Formats: sequence, structure tokens, C-alpha cells
Amino acid sequence: MADKDKPSGSPDPPGVSNAELRVLQSLWDHGPSTIRQLTERLYPAVTTANYSTVQKLLERLEEDRCVSRDRSAMPHVFAAAVSRDDYIGGQLRAMAEKLCGGSLTPLLTHLVETGSLSKKERNELRKMLEKPPPKPK
Repeated sequence: MADKDKPSGSPDPPGVSNAELRVLQSLWDHGPSTIRQLTERLYPAVTTANYSTVQKLLERLEEDRCVSRDRSAMPHVFAAAVSRDDYIGGQLRAMAEKLCGGSLTPLLTHLVETGSLSKKERNELRKMLEKPPPKPK
């Protein structure tokens, strides 16, 4: 979908590497964190190399506007700047565009028809589909 065709609101978050996604997941699950806190959660052994890796991943995520940095105190604290829901939605839209000409229907149909959804998930999906769509922001 071309940028001019996107629904209003925030732009789709960029794709991130698996390592960057682990950092984002930690921030979503645990909230704002320092580099050391993230390193301790992501690596069993905190080494200088692991600390440097997390620092570099955060720099890349900050450049992509996926995380924000609070520089008001030392050490700096990083927070997710994109919500998990917004990230998932952006990735699903990108996948639908790439594989299905922008339509989410084939993706959802595949999940339903292949039995990938549990009974509980199917019921939750049914309830969501019965609700009126949210109003645009």
C-alpha cells in the first residue's frame, strides 16, 4: 500500500531483526529499563560484549523510532516508543501487502481453516468481528 493510501494515524513501525525484537519484547514486558537491566534479562552472563550488543541494538531501535531514551539521569533509561499492538498491526499489514495485495482476509482465512486457532481464540475473534469497528483517530 502506498503511503498516501495508509489509514490516518501513526506510520507503520519498521521491521526489526530478531535480536531487536527481543529487546522490544523485554521493554513491553518489563517497562522502561537501563542497558544493564536489559542485558541481565537477555543474556545469562553479563559480559562487556553482551552489554555492547544491547547498547548497539538500542541505538538502532532509537534511530528507527521504536524506542525512546530518557537522558535526564544516568544511566539512561530506554522505553518502547511503539506499542506491541501497533507493531503487530504494522507487521501484519506489511505481510498482507507483500503476500495478498494488501488484504488481510487470506491471512485470517488461513489461520481459521488450518486449525491454527484454538476454540478460545476463534470465540475471541468472533466477538471482535461482531463489535462495531473503532472510529478513526
